[in-house]
Amino acid sequence: MLVTSIGQGLLWAPLVIGVFITFRILDIPDLTTEGSFPLGAAVTISTMLQGRSALVASLLGFLAGCVAGWLTGMLDTKLKMPSLLAGILTMTGLYSVNMHIMGKANIPLMDQTVLTGYLPAGWSVNLQTIVVGAGVTLIVVLGLIWLFQTRLGLSLMATGNNRAMSAANGIYTDRMVIIGYMVSNGCIALSGALIAQSNGYADIGMGIGTIVIGLASVLVGEIFLHGRRMWVRLTGMVLGAIIYRYLLTLAMGLGFPVDDLKILSAIILVIVICLPLLQNKYRTRQQLRRYLNQIGVDEHATNRRFDRTTSPEGLLSRDDK
Repeated sequence: MLVTSIGQGLLWAPLVIGVFITFRILDIPDLTTEGSFPLGAAVTISTMLQGRSALVASLLGFLAGCVAGWLTGMLDTKLKMPSLLAGILTMTGLYSVNMHIMGKANIPLMDQTVLTGYLPAGWSVNLQTIVVGAGVTLIVVLGLIWLFQTRLGLSLMATGNNRAMSAANGIYTDRMVIIGYMVSNGCIALSGALIAQSNGYADIGMGIGTIVIGLASVLVGEIFLHGRRMWVRLTGMVLGAIIYRYLLTLAMGLGFPVDDLKILSAIILVIVICLPLLQNKYRTRQQLRRYLNQIGVDEHATNRRFDRTTSPEGLLSRDDK
């Protein structure tokens, strides 16, 4: 179970990294994810069926995702659409694009060689999946670490932190946002290409719920591994993808049907959103308790007095007096 989760988590890791770029770096809720993920799968499988190698097909899937991100970025920056609406429009349009690319709702691979087929045949399927997923994810992580150390990457992060201040310092913020969209959706489409090769088919509906999967994995990764350095944050995204897949695999092992995976994803997302809030509330309460103990104030008496002064009845009676 754990080995399978590691392999699948590594295949989903580029998607999680792509969601991380828009959600955390650019501070943009991008719904293009649910269109660019199946786009990468559709382009990759269709290209392989035409006789191209799996490597070339995967690269074309990545480039197709970059084009989808460019379109969303243009709608956001040039036409001044809200980022959420721009993502929805691109996602909706990509449904028809994917149908035209595949010709039908589902296209399977025949005898084409996928990326795992280049590895020794004696290796198990799980080992082949881990090696391919780890190799692709490592390339993505190293490439992004290098990118964010360049002037372009620093400008991209500055744009996400404060777009107005970045523009005042001479950064072409619209260009940075478009590049961020392109890199993000390119990684997401690459993940779709890997998942399609692992499943052996591309399906028009395989992108439904991927934004929930990405967000949940991002938040899980930040809980278990959090830091300021980019390599730590990206490693946390990979770890979050693996842990998230393990949680889903564990739930299926407990008897949950496959049809409930979407609602399980939503429940996990709710938990990982609420958990940091509860942790912060608990830490704040503990700090307040230690402070009151240091100054010799009775915590329970303070709480009772606070409740009396802030109750609606007390406020009304005080105003009446």
